[in-house]
Amino acid sequence: MTQARPRKVVLGLLPWPERQAVTEALRTETVGGLVLLAAAVVALVWANSPWSAAYESVRDFHFGIPALGLDLSVGHWTADGLLAVFFLVAGIELKRELVVGELRTPATAALPVVAALCGMAVPAALYTLTAAAGGGSLDGWAVPMATDIAFALAVLAVISTHLPSALRAFLLTLAVVDDLGAILIIAIFFTSDLDFWALGGAFAGLVLFYVLQRFRVRGWWWYVPLGVTIWALMYNSGVHATVAGVAMGLILRTTRDKDETASPGARVSHLVHPFSAGVAVPLFALFAAGVGVSGAALAHVFTDPEPLGVFVGLVVGKILGIFLGTYLAARFTRAELNPDLAWSDVLGLAVLAGIGFTVALLIGELAFPDAAQAEHVKAAVLLGSLTAAALAAVLLRRRNRVYRLLYEEEERDDDADGIPDIYQQDGRQAHI
Repeated sequence: MTQARPRKVVLGLLPWPERQAVTEALRTETVGGLVLLAAAVVALVWANSPWSAAYESVRDFHFGIPALGLDLSVGHWTADGLLAVFFLVAGIELKRELVVGELRTPATAALPVVAALCGMAVPAALYTLTAAAGGGSLDGWAVPMATDIAFALAVLAVISTHLPSALRAFLLTLAVVDDLGAILIIAIFFTSDLDFWALGGAFAGLVLFYVLQRFRVRGWWWYVPLGVTIWALMYNSGVHATVAGVAMGLILRTTRDKDETASPGARVSHLVHPFSAGVAVPLFALFAAGVGVSGAALAHVFTDPEPLGVFVGLVVGKILGIFLGTYLAARFTRAELNPDLAWSDVLGLAVLAGIGFTVALLIGELAFPDAAQAEHVKAAVLLGSLTAAALAAVLLRRRNRVYRLLYEEEERDDDADGIPDIYQQDGRQAHI
C-alpha cells in the first residue's frame, strides 16, 4: 500500500530569503499606498473645488520630446510614461516569483494562480451580464479585473499589524498574477492601429536588452537610454507603452552569480521601487482620479449599465472569484491552506482585492474614449474601491482583534512561567 504524498501547505512560513524579499516589497508598497491614497484624495478635492479649471489645465497641458516623436499631455505622460516604471517593477516581481518564489512549482503556484484567475474572470463575467442586461456597452469588461496592491496594502497598514504576514505575502503574489493578466489584456485588447516598423524596432531593442543581460554587461549608461528608446518605440507602435516596462522587467535576471551580492533584477527593483510606489503611481492617481463627485455623477454609477457593471464586478465579483477560487484550489489540487489560518482571513483578503484603483482607472480610460462615459466609469471605480476598502476594514479589523488577543495571551503566558513562547503570526488558529 503506497503512502499518499503530503499536500503542499499554502500561506505557511516562507523561506528566509523569500521572507526578506516579500518584507521589503510590502514595506515599500505600504508606504507608497499611503502616498497613493493621499494623492487620490487631493485629486478628488481639487477636481471638485472652485479651482477645478486649474486642475484640468494642468492635466491637459502638453509638452513633448520631438526627437522621439512624442507630444503628450501631463495626464498621458503619467499614464503612459510613469506607469511604465510601475509595470517594470511588476515585471521584476513576476519574474522573481516564477524563478525563485511561490510560482516556481505547480504545487505552490496552484492556489494563488487559480485564485487570481477566478478573481479576474468572475468580475468580467458580472460586468458583462450587468451591462448586457441594461443594454450597455461591453467594452468595459476588463475594468473590474485588476487589484491595486499598493492601495490594498495601505488599507492593511491602517487597520493594524497583528494580521498574519502570510496573508500579506499571499496578497502580493495574487497581485503579481493579477498584474500579468492586466498587462496581457492591455497588450491584446487595447492596442490601436499597429506601426509594424516601430513595433519591430521595439522588439529589436528588447532582444538587445536580453543579449546585454545574457553576457552580463553592466552599467546604467547601457540600459537607461536603451529602455527609453524601447518605451518610445512601443508607444509609437500602437501597443500601450506600459508593455515595454513589463517586458524589460521579465528579461532582467533575478538570480545572482557567485561574484554578485544581488541580481540585476533585485538591484533595479531596490532602486526603482521607491520611485514607482512613492512618485509614479501617486502622480498617475493625481491626474486620473480627479472625477466630479456630484450627486448626479454618483447617480450614474447605479443607473447606467457600464458603471454599475464596474461597481458590481469590483465589490461582488472579486469576493466571489478569489474566495471560491482559493477554496476550489485547496479542495481539488495538492495545495492546502495553512491549517492555522481561518477561511475568514481569506474572505477578508478577497474583499480587500476589490480595490481596483490604479490599473482599473487606466483600463477605464482605454476602454471608454468618450470623456463623459469615462468619468462615470472612473466614479464607479472610485466608489467600488472605497466600498471594498470599507468592507475589508470591518472584516479584517475583527480578525485583527482576534490575533491581538492571541498575542496578548502569549505575552501573559510568558510573564506567568518565565519561559518565552514563540508567537508566530503565521501560525495560530482563531476559533470564533
